[in-house]
Amino acid sequence: MNGPAILANQVEAYHQWKKELIRQISRYRLWLQDNDLYSDDVSERIRRGVELLIEDELTIAFVGEFSRGKTELINALFFAEYGQRMLPSEAGRTTMCPTELFFDRANGSNYLQLLPIETREGELSLQELRRQPEHWTRYELDENDPEAMRTVLGEVARVRSVSPQEARRYGFSEAMLEADLDHPGQVLIPAWRSARISIRHPLFERGLRILDTPGLNALGSEPELTVSLLPSAHAILFLLSADTGVTASDMTIWKEHIDTDDADHRAGRFAVLNKIDSLWDDLRPEREVQHSIDRMRHTTANQLGLRDDEVVPISARQGLTAKARNDNALLERSQLPGLERLLIDRILRQKEELITQSLINDLLGMLQNSQAAMQARLLSLQDERQACSGQAVDREALRRLADRAQNDYDFYYRKLITLRSSRRLMQSQGDILLSMVSESRFNAHAATVRQMMSKSWTSAGMSQAMDHFFELLESDLQNLLAEGRLAERMVEAIYRRYNEDTRARHLEPIPLRAGRHVIAVRELRKRATRFRRAPGNLLREQKWLTRRFFQVMVTEARTLHERVRRDVERWPGEALLPIMQFSMEQKQLLEHQVRRIRDMVRSDRDSKAERERLTNTIADLRRQLELADAMQRQIRRPAPTLSQQKVVNISGIA
Repeated sequence: MNGPAILANQVEAYHQWKKELIRQISRYRLWLQDNDLYSDDVSERIRRGVELLIEDELTIAFVGEFSRGKTELINALFFAEYGQRMLPSEAGRTTMCPTELFFDRANGSNYLQLLPIETREGELSLQELRRQPEHWTRYELDENDPEAMRTVLGEVARVRSVSPQEARRYGFSEAMLEADLDHPGQVLIPAWRSARISIRHPLFERGLRILDTPGLNALGSEPELTVSLLPSAHAILFLLSADTGVTASDMTIWKEHIDTDDADHRAGRFAVLNKIDSLWDDLRPEREVQHSIDRMRHTTANQLGLRDDEVVPISARQGLTAKARNDNALLERSQLPGLERLLIDRILRQKEELITQSLINDLLGMLQNSQAAMQARLLSLQDERQACSGQAVDREALRRLADRAQNDYDFYYRKLITLRSSRRLMQSQGDILLSMVSESRFNAHAATVRQMMSKSWTSAGMSQAMDHFFELLESDLQNLLAEGRLAERMVEAIYRRYNEDTRARHLEPIPLRAGRHVIAVRELRKRATRFRRAPGNLLREQKWLTRRFFQVMVTEARTLHERVRRDVERWPGEALLPIMQFSMEQKQLLEHQVRRIRDMVRSDRDSKAERERLTNTIADLRRQLELADAMQRQIRRPAPTLSQQKVVNISGIA
């Protein structure tokens, strides 16, 4: 597949795959209700799965020094149908502030929100300011009037002329600012701290989110970009220029903000070697031109420590022109489709794998439980029909079946009582775990460190106070990890006993997975170390540095802490869900079976009528099992980019 539709088509396929999963989950919910297998616990798990699919987003960050073509590439990828540059990307009019592009699916409208640069002097972090629209300047965008929309979007490039002292107050490094030629002694800074563009676009409506970042000065002066926004991106596109190669400032961005020890962009970090049209030469054969491009690609890969296939040569300007003019030959020469294929192959595939691991396997496990319960019901119905195979109903055989079903019912009833008792015990254990990561505990750590910083008059003292904050958090999480292992061993013992007593050999406990949070805090601690060692921060006054540390590092740590707390709150109730579901379904089925057989024993219906009724019930049950099989096949269908790989499978499913 080539041409402008390549990325749009694959993102649409990804979206349709998710829609089909939501449809199958809804079918499963109705199927459970129809077969009296529904419960509050199962309902909660299904609700969370649907939310995961609906709220799923895919974030790509465009990073690079000024004039590398980041905004031009965004125009080429997402706005070519307008036939003009919607975002300011011409010389001298580049994006001046970090800009997020997305579609506000909750609000459903197009708008531009701009956060004044003056908010850097306040106490609120970018994360907190995003939740407070009163701090932002808002413009509506009319998608039916591209020229007017383009004029409004040009606001993101607006600058202010200020004194060097004021620029430093906002966190900028004076040496990296452009002088204001119209006002000698003044420098130019962005008028806005951040921009958010909600625009109705097929890809953005499907959950794609783009982060466009300015150059090195902005990355250094807005640490929340490198602490929170860039690390949370699924992929990084690092823009370079083919006419300059990897410059010193390019390498600084790469080493300090992208290729760091704690970086974890699972879908990948890629270098985009833009402006390859600067190497085009009509007086040279095309193969020689391509050889020059390949050589530049190889050199760039060596400099950045990447593979050659992780460096993508393109011409965003020619790609945009080609798309606007419907010139497929020029589009191929721009090599823009190669970047689109990369986005599909690496980034969408990572998202598909994540959904497969976090949702589909869990859903298939639930469905397997339900199918096992229905198979047990089918066997019991066949036994009942066997008792009605003669001229008369074998009421003694039915009584034996009823007694056996009653014994099984009593067994699962006792199991449920035991499991509910175990769950209460788990909840008590959960309270202990939760106390280790409570909000009040976090606030106490923050207050302790704020007091330490206020009393520190040296850079060493400030640095020690910041590091102490992360020592406190890590200590809490290590204690959580140790206590969590004890709780997990208790859960494993419960499952082991349960599996020994029942036929549910396929059931496995849900782990706490607290270790990933320890890793996340350690990664944040490394970013905090770079933050406090930055030369611009070391020279700052105590009050400013304290404010910035709390705005950026403590805010991000609080977000991580809240994530830990949500997991810890949920886990005690979830840990026993698989065996709770299995026991509940078995109990409900056996309850119906006992009642049905006892009715048959008391009934004066003849053997033929009972046989006919049971045959119809068995046929209906087989149809229900066929429906379950069909749902399982649909759920196990591979995602679009995984369609050539093996279908989803989990232990115990053929």
